[in-house]
Amino acid sequence: MVVNSVHWFRKGLRLHDNPALQEALNGADTVRCVYILDPWFAGSANVGINRWRFLLEALEDLDSSLKKLNSRLFVVRGQPTDVFPRLFKEWNVTRLTFEYDPEPYGKERDGAIIKMAQEFGVETIVRNSHTLYNLDRIIEMNNNSPPLTFKRFQTIVSRLELPRRPLPLVTQEQMDKCCTKIADNHDQLYSIPSLEELGFRTDGLRPAVWHGGESEALDRLSKHLDKKVWVTSLENPRVNTCSLYANPTGLSPYLRFGCLSCRVLYYNLRELYMKVRKRCTPPLSLFGQLLWREFFYTAATNNPNFDHMDGNPICVQIPWDQNPEALAKWAEGRTGFPWIDAIMTQLRQEGWIHHLARHAVACFLTRGDLWISWESGMKVFEELLLDADWSVNAGSWMWLSCSAFFQQFFHCYCPVGFGRRTDPSGDYIRHYVPILKDYPNRYIYEPWNAPESLQKAANCVVGVDYPKPMINHAESSRLNIERMKQVYQQLSHYRGLSKLSHPLLSGQTSKLFNDISKKNLVWKEPELVHRVEKYQLDVSPGEGLDCSSLELPSVRCGRRGRVSLYPLCPLAVCTLGVFTGGQEGRFLAPSCQGAGSDCCLR
Repeated sequence: MVVNSVHWFRKGLRLHDNPALQEALNGADTVRCVYILDPWFAGSANVGINRWRFLLEALEDLDSSLKKLNSRLFVVRGQPTDVFPRLFKEWNVTRLTFEYDPEPYGKERDGAIIKMAQEFGVETIVRNSHTLYNLDRIIEMNNNSPPLTFKRFQTIVSRLELPRRPLPLVTQEQMDKCCTKIADNHDQLYSIPSLEELGFRTDGLRPAVWHGGESEALDRLSKHLDKKVWVTSLENPRVNTCSLYANPTGLSPYLRFGCLSCRVLYYNLRELYMKVRKRCTPPLSLFGQLLWREFFYTAATNNPNFDHMDGNPICVQIPWDQNPEALAKWAEGRTGFPWIDAIMTQLRQEGWIHHLARHAVACFLTRGDLWISWESGMKVFEELLLDADWSVNAGSWMWLSCSAFFQQFFHCYCPVGFGRRTDPSGDYIRHYVPILKDYPNRYIYEPWNAPESLQKAANCVVGVDYPKPMINHAESSRLNIERMKQVYQQLSHYRGLSKLSHPLLSGQTSKLFNDISKKNLVWKEPELVHRVEKYQLDVSPGEGLDCSSLELPSVRCGRRGRVSLYPLCPLAVCTLGVFTGGQEGRFLAPSCQGAGSDCCLR
């Protein structure tokens, strides 16, 4: 029997570790590699030019690799349900292979294609390689429901067998056994479109910072593995100014598009660790980023409303505000907070931002300042962020907005202090918000506090050349914490939260919180943001009073238990801690629950 195979590329845009492609080659007489420009993706308004450019570069790289094997990539436009009946007949297809898609939309689409293929007498073979583990198995081991805490997820994963080892690269010998004639007019019929053909205007388009494709992904992986000290120590690199810029060893967009196999990354990390550590079995923490990805995929796989608040059983129903004007200012980097504006500008220009920068802008949009739904932020990221995929993007936004997975809503990112600690010189802001480049370090994060003479000397007057802060951060964050508190008070079905035993919600803490935020304000300008100069709290030594406080550079305690709170950040109530009292006195920073290596709250 003649076997004419078609391999359908979707996310797994690579020739290495591609089990579905290997199945297409196995015993086949002909093999054609197809990519369908699905209107669900191609026609979406939420797919920006940088994401399209990355995808087209990945397809070009894939086609180039196939050319070296005497094959080509067949790019077909249309919906899969319309395209495949024609291809089945035209090519006498007997076998269709593709990578398993764990997301609800993908499963529904693939189910329809499998049913259609059966009607045409076409065998379908589906193989998993986009995730490390069988997500259904994880759910089964958690009493048939997805684990909704990362700790629980890790516990289950620790009981599983190691992920399957990656398969080797497709070889010339394999491809030569499947003699597929490439027509002379192939480029006219199945070529990869340009950005212009897709309707994008490329005038003034900046050069790509991230280039798509398997070749680039493997080159970056090699450089990533050269950082042996990081792998050996298991310490996260210290975040500084350089961390905020695109890293030549960054891998996240390549995992999202499947240019790099997650299993190849997993086993390269594992083997390097064991080599350096002399055969020690690596801990799960080594694979933190990969496991967070798996965690969100598992949570989303059977939840078609995972990217919505309504109808989403794991999402807290929060009455967010509707404010299109504020949303536009945030998305376009016009908030008046240089740290936030620099991040959003980098995202729009390059398609990537550091994970802690993502935390900052997500908190600002949602529970921190603007009180706008995470769904709106998710859509902006879907348009602009190269590595945004459905499960991880929605899951991250629910997490950062305290709508699911993580309920420590009393933590808040300050749009001045957080950036200043990361980049004291403000060079990151000067790079992405060049109108502020002549401001001195002292005012680069809060230019509205600069004297008018200095603003004029810097050729940037706040309110004229650069917007005033769109919101009073301290006032908004205080109000939003109260809003969150009220939301969670109503969630009796959330285990342990109905009693609201957290110290932030106690009478003592609320009184202290109000005292700090109300009694000691010194307003510089009514429409701008206030400062807190100092707050004195008398406690008995050893009392162990829980208190909410400002972010603190230092806390001191005398013999009488007097605590002086000096705000590092002039704008916001940001952290929660515990004062232990005693002659020396200590202020303990909060532990970070559920945030993994992506959290700056350590």
